[in-house]
Amino acid sequence: MYEFLSVYMTASSRDEADKIALALVEEKLAACVNIFPGILSVYKWAGTIRHSEECAMIAKIRSDQFDAFQKRVKELHSYECPCIVAVPVVAGSEEYLDWIRKETSGSSLK
Repeated sequence: MYEFLSVYMTASSRDEADKIALALVEEKLAACVNIFPGILSVYKWAGTIRHSEECAMIAKIRSDQFDAFQKRVKELHSYECPCIVAVPVVAGSEEYLDWIRKETSGSSLK
């Protein structure tokens, strides 16, 4: 198992992305969340093809916190089925990985 994950998510708006990102960082469930506003998503939901403007987010987390991280995102998110996809970090700068460890230690939620 890998120690770290990059988690890709989407949100309905910049405000929602900011709210989710702030909570995750404040609660030490993520060391950082990058927000990419203004993406266009094309998807099928409830039998209908839709086009929506969304914000994409990438969070840097410890893999042992994924369950708590995912639970918190779902609590804060407006979507019935939010996109939360984790990809293992197979390598990285040791200084950066140490920073993730430090910023996510002592998480306030488990």
